[in-house]
Amino acid sequence: MTPARGFAVYPNLVGEMNLTGINQLWVADITYVRLPKGFCYLAAILDAFSRRVVGWSLESYLDAELTIAALWTALRTRAVSVALVHHSDRGVQYACSEYTNLLKEHSIRISMSRCGNPYDNAQAERFMRTLKEEEVYLSDYDNVIEARRSIKHFLESVYNHKRLHSALGYLPPAEFEQSLQQSTSA
Repeated sequence: MTPARGFAVYPNLVGEMNLTGINQLWVADITYVRLPKGFCYLAAILDAFSRRVVGWSLESYLDAELTIAALWTALRTRAVSVALVHHSDRGVQYACSEYTNLLKEHSIRISMSRCGNPYDNAQAERFMRTLKEEEVYLSDYDNVIEARRSIKHFLESVYNHKRLHSALGYLPPAEFEQSLQQSTSA
């Protein structure tokens, strides 16, 4: 995504982080989904430690409302600590004042990729590739409503609760997080 002109650019904080638990780093990205007549767009936020999708929104428009809806979902479902970092590219949907002000209101530190460097947000990029390979490319959505229903099932039921991740000891994200909670409460 091209950098948003006229908006603040934030430094990339990810390189200096050593993740030890959930809600330390959220990574965010947007992708498009082709429909018979046009496109729809998915904004997703993942917890970088557990790989769990913590917020998402799918709409027929590509503006800040899309990313803000995904962020609100994450904020409603997750605990926000003062150490939480939100990382994205420099696209206008993430750089606009509505989005960055919402992050600041919740004391979330803002991190952005270097200009034109997709490797800085590799985890979110890899998730989008997985989503496309395991759901989108295998489906023929007639409209936004059908795409939203099917992608919701994939994200919330399959990806978060059934899809195994080698980096998580071959556990799905929800089970990995549950095992973390059990080990810290024991």
